Amino acid sequence: MLITGGAGFIGSHIVDALQERGNELTVLDDLSTGRRENLAGALERGAVLREVDLRDGAAVLELVRSIEPRVIFHLGAQIDVRRSIADPGFDARVNVEGTVNVLEAARAVGVPRVVNTSSGGAIYGDAEVLPTPEATFPAPMAPYGQSKFAAEGYCDLYARLHGLSTTSLRYGNVFGPRQDPLGEAGVVAIFCGRLAEGRAPTVYGDGRQTRDYVHVDDVVAANLAAADSGATGPFNIGRGQEVSVLDLVEALREIAGAPDFFVPEFEPARLGELERSCVDPSRARAELGWDARTGLVEGLRTTLASLDAVS
Repeated sequence: MLITGGAGFIGSHIVDALQERGNELTVLDDLSTGRRENLAGALERGAVLREVDLRDGAAVLELVRSIEPRVIFHLGAQIDVRRSIADPGFDARVNVEGTVNVLEAARAVGVPRVVNTSSGGAIYGDAEVLPTPEATFPAPMAPYGQSKFAAEGYCDLYARLHGLSTTSLRYGNVFGPRQDPLGEAGVVAIFCGRLAEGRAPTVYGDGRQTRDYVHVDDVVAANLAAADSGATGPFNIGRGQEVSVLDLVEALREIAGAPDFFVPEFEPARLGELERSCVDPSRARAELGWDARTGLVEGLRTTLASLDAVS
């Protein structure tokens, strides 16, 4: 098995799950945002880390040819929405060209299956139908969503043109242990980090923006189900429930015993941010046999506990 971006938040959890299954694993990561420490246990158990830039097609091909994986889990990406707006060319080179390099290597070597990571909210934009089904035509509000949609298109192209078995998983807002609370990260990780530090959360806009929060354990399960399936095309991976930013703050307050300091500090809304986002996971439930099993409060508790464990 090959996991691109396997030193990152979601990828490292997939690495752990695959090792529990007894798979031999190679991780491709340039460590620009991924962390070697996320793989500490996996490397001790025999996983191999190769520091390769996805934009280097020759290096990607050489690696894939050397291991001939049965499945490639493609999670390597540029995920910073703000950077995608500031430098859309860089975003496209990593997310589009990088995906093409993975697909071309898979085609050349004869890899049976590629499971591509995509984004629900970033691709659909301000959708009229919520929860949003896969049939909704994408209308991204930032270059990041556009590059992910383009990457999906190349996955579909390689399926049509070369018969490569591909699927794309459109995640909701993934959260859980190992998500970096510093810099560009999911709001859950940022808020948990603020709570652990005794600081107030910053809310951009009025806080009524909604997202579909899905725990990383459920996302891992979706990847394993997709790898074992022959289903193609996009699958929404989320809980199918809208939760506002203010709801999230209140849930964390209650878990922490309602500390006085944890009260939102409001800032102006950010460019490209969606008002509402929620994905319909019906297709994944029907065709992959997958469903989100971790509730929001339960997931928030494990995320907070993981910060306490490393502090």
